Amino acid sequence: MEYRIEHDSMGEIRVPADKCWGAQTQRSVENFPIGVGLETMPKEIIRAFGLLKKAAAMANHAIKPEKMTDRKLSAIQAACDQIIRGERYDQFPLVVWQTGSGTQSNMNANEVIAHIGNEILGENVLHPNDDVNMSQSSNDTFPTAMHIAAVLSLEDQVLPAIDALVETFARLEAENAGAVKCGRTHLQDATPISFPQEISGWRTSLEQDRELIKRALPPLHELALGGTAVGTGLNAPAGFDKAAADALTELTGKPFVTAPNKFHALTSKDELVFAHGALKALACDLMKIANDVRWLASGPRLGLGEITIPANEPGSSIMPGKVNPTQCEALTMVAVQVMGNDAAVGIAASQGNFQLNVFMPVLIYNFLQSARLLSESMTAFNQRCAAGIRANREKMRQNLNNSLMLVTALNPYIGYENAAKTAKKAFAENITLKEACVQLGFLTEAEFDRVFHPEQMIG
Repeated sequence: MEYRIEHDSMGEIRVPADKCWGAQTQRSVENFPIGVGLETMPKEIIRAFGLLKKAAAMANHAIKPEKMTDRKLSAIQAACDQIIRGERYDQFPLVVWQTGSGTQSNMNANEVIAHIGNEILGENVLHPNDDVNMSQSSNDTFPTAMHIAAVLSLEDQVLPAIDALVETFARLEAENAGAVKCGRTHLQDATPISFPQEISGWRTSLEQDRELIKRALPPLHELALGGTAVGTGLNAPAGFDKAAADALTELTGKPFVTAPNKFHALTSKDELVFAHGALKALACDLMKIANDVRWLASGPRLGLGEITIPANEPGSSIMPGKVNPTQCEALTMVAVQVMGNDAAVGIAASQGNFQLNVFMPVLIYNFLQSARLLSESMTAFNQRCAAGIRANREKMRQNLNNSLMLVTALNPYIGYENAAKTAKKAFAENITLKEACVQLGFLTEAEFDRVFHPEQMIG
């Protein structure tokens, strides 16, 4: 392998000749051989840095054009556009397990952008610190990148995936009008419910989760950029913070604003904890929905069997013809991961000491993994399971008519205790509720038929 010599304030270091990064990135590569190739800084953060550095250059150009010249701005913008488009991810090798401020990832971005920009210009004009990092510090850029990445992942990935699944459930509600089935509480038979009512519970849970995520977005729109090292804004010109936030709004279409208190923005991560709490709520509801679906589809002959779901692949290497609810299983495993991630996010956020939190890489790594897994698993579950749910109305009818809890309809006519005796006799002797009720002398056959209408019990 061929190398070139790069230098920083600590001296010279060899860097692979085909790489765009510089000395500080190389030092991080060598000093943190932890999870290499497996737990690198998320692509969402890299893209966020591309947007951030472009916006910062635009703000610097507007405020002090004598330093951020037209030529420098053009080169930085062109380099950042390559990163934003995802063309240079291979130039960002750093792992999550680095400095807790994300300093090396900030410098990775600075060095790569300067290198690409100088290639575009054909000469060394851009300096990673003096130009690309102008008016910034790692301490305000990394938390800003975290908020940008979080907003984009929630608004552009998670919310659309929720909306698609909500739309599927709404369609299933309409298609299954008139399907009445046995309700279940405590995994035991309960009073009747319509299948559309059951589905509406799933849909509304997701709609509530969507609202919780939306409520978490405004605080994430506030950016730390402009606070520089400790929140005072040292070396950032007046108005830079607002100009950079405005530029990010222009670049992303998201309503970013400068954080009103930079001391809070650098050290506290409560906005991300709150937002991830909404993701955990979504995970909890998805766990419940997926479990409901696989219970209702259990069988095909010896389970509940009240719905069928798509058969996507063979379910066993030894049992021919077996098909499993694999999309439900994948979704529930994602839910478990998100719940675990929430613990990591909360603990990391609690470690803001004095003017800076130094657990930021692990916090955003877990946050973005949750958002990514939830959006992708919801999409897969929607397309390969939920969209193909079909009601087995005959099985629903059989189960409903065999339910002892239909006796609840008799409470107003024979009383709770007599209804309980009727249900117990029917169960013990394996006879119908009607037979038990008549044999006990509580109602005649005609009276029973007049008052007993399960389909009217759904409200």
